[in-house]
Amino acid sequence: MRIGVPKEIKDNEYRVGLTPASVREVVTHGHEVAVESGAGLGIGVSDNEYIAAGAQIRANAAEVFEQSEMIVKVKEPQAVERRMLRSDQVLFTYLHLAPDAEQTKDLVDSGAVCIAYETVQDSKGTLPLLAPMSQVAGRLSIQAGATALQKANGGRGVLLGGVPGVEPAKVVVIGGGVVGSHAITMAIGLGADVTVLDRDLDVLASLSKQFGSSLKTVYSTYASLEEYVVSADLVVGAVLVAGAAAPKLVTRDHVSAMRAGSVLVDVAIDQGGCFETSRPTTHTNPTYIVDDVVHYCVANMPGSVARTSTYALNNATLPYVLGLADNGYKAALRNIPGFLSGLNVYRGVVCEESVAKNLGYEFVSPDMALND
Repeated sequence: MRIGVPKEIKDNEYRVGLTPASVREVVTHGHEVAVESGAGLGIGVSDNEYIAAGAQIRANAAEVFEQSEMIVKVKEPQAVERRMLRSDQVLFTYLHLAPDAEQTKDLVDSGAVCIAYETVQDSKGTLPLLAPMSQVAGRLSIQAGATALQKANGGRGVLLGGVPGVEPAKVVVIGGGVVGSHAITMAIGLGADVTVLDRDLDVLASLSKQFGSSLKTVYSTYASLEEYVVSADLVVGAVLVAGAAAPKLVTRDHVSAMRAGSVLVDVAIDQGGCFETSRPTTHTNPTYIVDDVVHYCVANMPGSVARTSTYALNNATLPYVLGLADNGYKAALRNIPGFLSGLNVYRGVVCEESVAKNLGYEFVSPDMALND
């Protein structure tokens, strides 16, 4: 199979779909890899390193798309990239379609086979291709929040861990999954006063066992959410409904009742955000203020630590890339446990139920779509 790796063009996105080590694995399996010139510079990898791994370097994205049967990316294709997709191609990347009507329409119109990292499941029902970036984003959320709390950045002027004689910042994490647990790890490590809210008692019990008395665990209700959010210095939104738009758990009224200079970090922004006042931002302009509350809603948070993120992501995606290349997409989707759940758009139809429901498309099950 001919596999293409274009350079990412989303604002301040430096990750890359395949590392040289991944390219070498793919080439060893008998496939061809075309990498856009400069695609790896953001993670400190030169074109020569890709050539040494067996890749062919192409001058621009148009050449990569034109010559490839499968496109492997990191972030969702931007409008100019979507116009280069063809009906005989497979696209394998993060998509986050539920809040993105324009992208969904373009992918449907392209006729391509579009597989989303974030909805691929494994045999245990977890999300193996989302997990590494959730780990990174969870840890980054605390770094970003701590920076936003500084007075020069619009925050309250609070040091996350405090100092002897001065209390630490109050950090509230909404959602105790992968993002939430890694946010908790960082916040506790910095000495903050940390509370997590979740509706899964098993999750709360697991977190309580892991962190002990360093973490307050609270069952999430409308009342508890309001109580803890309004009194927090930093709130991390770590809510996930796989494939679907994130629920708006923090309302505009909650935000207006928070103290001036408090900070909201919405890690769910790729799926539309879990705060009513959220809107996507970029690494160039990461924050904005609503009712004197600082909002950090960068839609590609892990891109700021591109090298760590790329290698972590490749560790998870490489087996699936090899499966697609070695066996073809139909066999790979059917035979790799949980992989079929990653099929979001197939030759003009929507195969992810939450996306179809959110955006008004007829839902065609992945299994039925592959029987065409």
